Amino acid sequence: MTTETTQSKKTLKGTVVSNKMDKTAVVAVTRFVKHSKYKKYFKITKKYKAHDENNAVQVGDKVAIVETRPISKDKHFAVVQ
Repeated sequence: MTTETTQSKKTLKGTVVSNKMDKTAVVAVTRFVKHSKYKKYFKITKKYKAHDENNAVQVGDKVAIVETRPISKDKHFAVVQ
């Protein structure tokens, strides 16, 4: 007997900060985090490299990226239009 489990893929929203690489866009994702001791909210920005097959996105575009299989050493997201 086999059991199948479906895992939802992580989806993030961010802004394109670089598109100079071929078929790759760098997306900055900003999130608000509450400090555990001081209870103050602050921003954390993290950059992800995302696969962009047609080189369609431009710097400043708001995009959604979805988790995929590893495409290269540090590229494991794909741009969703």
